[in-house]
Amino acid sequence: MAIVTWNQLEASLAQLRAHVVDPRAGIFGPRSVAWQIGADLGLFIGGGRAALLQLAHPFVAHAIDQHSSTRGDVVGRFQRTFKNVFAMAFGELDDAFTAARRVHAVHAHINGTIAAQIGGWPAGTRYHANDVDALRWVHATLVDTTLVVRERLFGTVPVDLKDRYVIEMNRFAALFGIPHTMLPDSWAAHAAYMARMIASDRIAVAPCAREMAKFLVGRGVAHQPPLGRIGEAVTHALLPPRIAEQFDLRATPRRAAAGLAAFGALYKRLPRFAIAIPAAADAHRRLAGQGPSRFAAWTERQLFSLATRATGT
Repeated sequence: MAIVTWNQLEASLAQLRAHVVDPRAGIFGPRSVAWQIGADLGLFIGGGRAALLQLAHPFVAHAIDQHSSTRGDVVGRFQRTFKNVFAMAFGELDDAFTAARRVHAVHAHINGTIAAQIGGWPAGTRYHANDVDALRWVHATLVDTTLVVRERLFGTVPVDLKDRYVIEMNRFAALFGIPHTMLPDSWAAHAAYMARMIASDRIAVAPCAREMAKFLVGRGVAHQPPLGRIGEAVTHALLPPRIAEQFDLRATPRRAAAGLAAFGALYKRLPRFAIAIPAAADAHRRLAGQGPSRFAAWTERQLFSLATRATGT
């Protein structure tokens, strides 16, 4: 097990700082592909996919199960996670670094043991939230899900654009201290890593992961909410079949197709300002010398309200 230490994180941040042209724009900036294809609300239809892919790694599942209040506070954890993610992706450089250090410090106290054998992980395997291989997997699921959602909404993304996105997102990985030598230098390298991991016994759904997944799609309450049923159908459609099957997600192709079609039709008709991730909208305003947007704040509240209605919590 290789664990990212505090000193390794600081070295990674220092190297990243040396390559940032405008600290006010953060690690990406408005001209980046990351902001072009990863800064609108369309990505939220892939939230379930990314979350379940991450939970399919036993280290991630056991860390959350044994050290988090996810089942009792699904929406609260959603808010805390995205507060850090958005600070890293859209905040000024110092804000991104503060969030990176905060996440690392929390992770430093999260470790334990996998009690029973899961896939290729024997009983008694020690896990750590700052394990570099687990961090790499989590990062890769975010990159992969963004591109899967873009292609569902708009059709095939050109390979050169996917290459640029994958390479840019290596800056985001640096915020977790993931060594550059472990990261892909092209879309093909990323896709090969994902295929290899999904086919391996390193990715296997533990019972605790399956239980948490039920809460995420609203099956942790007496009656699954309608939004939960749609979310489950869409997530099933977006996930690799092997993973969806291991999570025991219910396959409802018609519901998934209807949900994706309805969302896509509405999404394409709305003006860009209305579909911007609130943190991204505020980042553009910040760079223009303007204060935070009231509309963005309202949008953020609606997102968390939808999460509450989908999970029934």
